Amino acid sequence: MCQRRWKEEAAQRRLILKSDQAEKTHIMDSRKRPREEPLIVELLKTPEKRYKEGNYKDWDTEETCSYLRQHGLGEWEQKFKEQKITGLGLRYLTELQLEKMGIEPMGSRLQILHYLSKLWQISSECMKVFNDPIHGHIELHPLLMRIIDTPQFQRLRHIKQLGATYMVFPGAAHNRFEHCIGVGYLAGCLVQALNERQPELLITKQDILCVQIAGLCHDLGHGPFSHMFDGLFIPTVRPGLKWKHESASVQMFDHLVKVNNLKGVMEEYGLSLPNDLIFIKEQIAGPLDSVSSANKWAYKGRSEEKAFLYEIVANKRTGIDVDKWDYFARDCYHLGIQNNSDYRRFLKFARVCDVKGKKHICTRDKEVGDLYDMFHTRNCLHRRAYQHKVGNVIEVMITEALVKADPYVKIRGSSGKTYRISEAIDDMEAYTKLTDHIFEQILYSSDPVLSEAQAILQNILCRRLYKCVGQTTPDSHYDVSQDMLLMWAREVSESKPDRIEVDLKPEDFVVNVICMDYGMKEKNPVNNVYFYCKNDPTKAIKIRKNQVSKLLPERFAEQLIRVYCKKTDERDLEAAKKYFVQWCMNRNFSKPQDGDVTAPELTPLKRDWQNEDDDDSDSENDSDNDTRGRRILNHGKPVKTNLFQLPQDKTS
Repeated sequence: MCQRRWKEEAAQRRLILKSDQAEKTHIMDSRKRPREEPLIVELLKTPEKRYKEGNYKDWDTEETCSYLRQHGLGEWEQKFKEQKITGLGLRYLTELQLEKMGIEPMGSRLQILHYLSKLWQISSECMKVFNDPIHGHIELHPLLMRIIDTPQFQRLRHIKQLGATYMVFPGAAHNRFEHCIGVGYLAGCLVQALNERQPELLITKQDILCVQIAGLCHDLGHGPFSHMFDGLFIPTVRPGLKWKHESASVQMFDHLVKVNNLKGVMEEYGLSLPNDLIFIKEQIAGPLDSVSSANKWAYKGRSEEKAFLYEIVANKRTGIDVDKWDYFARDCYHLGIQNNSDYRRFLKFARVCDVKGKKHICTRDKEVGDLYDMFHTRNCLHRRAYQHKVGNVIEVMITEALVKADPYVKIRGSSGKTYRISEAIDDMEAYTKLTDHIFEQILYSSDPVLSEAQAILQNILCRRLYKCVGQTTPDSHYDVSQDMLLMWAREVSESKPDRIEVDLKPEDFVVNVICMDYGMKEKNPVNNVYFYCKNDPTKAIKIRKNQVSKLLPERFAEQLIRVYCKKTDERDLEAAKKYFVQWCMNRNFSKPQDGDVTAPELTPLKRDWQNEDDDDSDSENDSDNDTRGRRILNHGKPVKTNLFQLPQDKTS
């Protein structure tokens, strides 16, 4: 009896339990069903073809419609399918064309155009605003801000744009930091101007971002005192190494991206890696592969149809690029020198034309005179500021101090390894710590082994500088090397004139050779520029110099040779100037500007130099005036004159 009752109760419990489970199952099923049914249906459907936003020009009609659905515009996809519109045609759509397709009302057409423009335009949302003294209020993309806010980029705050020129021009205190921001901004201005003016170029917002990043990072590799480091210091301590700051910029950019984990951030903003990283680096330093064929497209980041993008940050073909635009405007502003170049006009007239199957950036034919003014401005900046004789000799002295300090200054790099100043370029972590502060680091060090370097730097601060004893111009171009400069210093010391009692040694002289040109050595850079006419903006033409003006320069490059003397007392300096004049005579260089004053007993003795003093004066007493002038310059003492030394037109 008890056993039977126990079985009934157990059966009843199982029934209740089964009922509870069924109820729970029903509740769970009711909860899952709305989510399961679409999932099952979705699995049975053919997967939708998704678009790749960065390559909209490669979309087919289905991918174009997918983009419309993604932005809530799926109701119009049938219209796009009927017209078979692909990504290639999106740049050509206008409101009128959408209306003809039957898309009503106007609000829908504007909405479609708004979302399509996002494919090739960078939104101004979340832009960082800078107040720049040169370009005014400028906006930078958040990705550019992520790059700026890294130790590798912030390092540029401590590297003077013009190196030791700041020690001559008190206003030239600006740094590579603000210059790079300006170049990144201008790079965006130019590429977006082309994008708006010529939609057929199919410039994407990824292209725009990459060009801006290249402009922003193009000078990451500069060392202390800018061009002094790669132009004087590295060739002195590592003469066999062909190293330039452009290659260091590429290495520093790779280091910046890696240590700050920026690859993921770049992908979030639509960049395609590693292809876009290659494109950025190629804009900075040119093709990354050393071997390339003349007939083969050397770049990998972008195809040949977008060759014009490589002419924005660093134009290897003409030298007209946004880097120059910024430093012309910025340097002139801080130096107090008039800038005759206006990049805003170039932005207004720039367009891309097809030249023998390649696309190049061209400008209007009427702008040819402004381009000559631009290169003339470059030459004036070099002549008046960048190659100032005092600024140059200060850089020579800083270089000497760094050379003496190089074996003793240690900079910690990756894996705890230490590097010399000259070795820091081999490790980007160490190079990040190398800025203009090396000057104070050496000067205020308590290490006695740096005493010689400290003495040189102390002389700079107290303005006890090497003195320039003269400048001359050779008739032919010289390929200058460190060995040649040392040989010339020895030649100067051996060019002791008669009746000079002071003996000077090769180590007392410093020879400095400066190349002055329009940016492309002996070539006229404007000859490589293509122009277009108002009547046919699609046809590219060239304009030769003789078509512009008869007053333009005949030559576009020259060398200046300066000699400095380390001994600064008056007696040694006077002797060094005569040494220099005699050396110029021996070398058949041009007569120094002050040659008649510094060595009047030497300058009349060279016939070629005498001919250079000819003028077109109609005075009948030219020869008398010339003799009397030399007598005055020789402290009132008569000067013996040989008739055969007079100019030919005065002996006829």
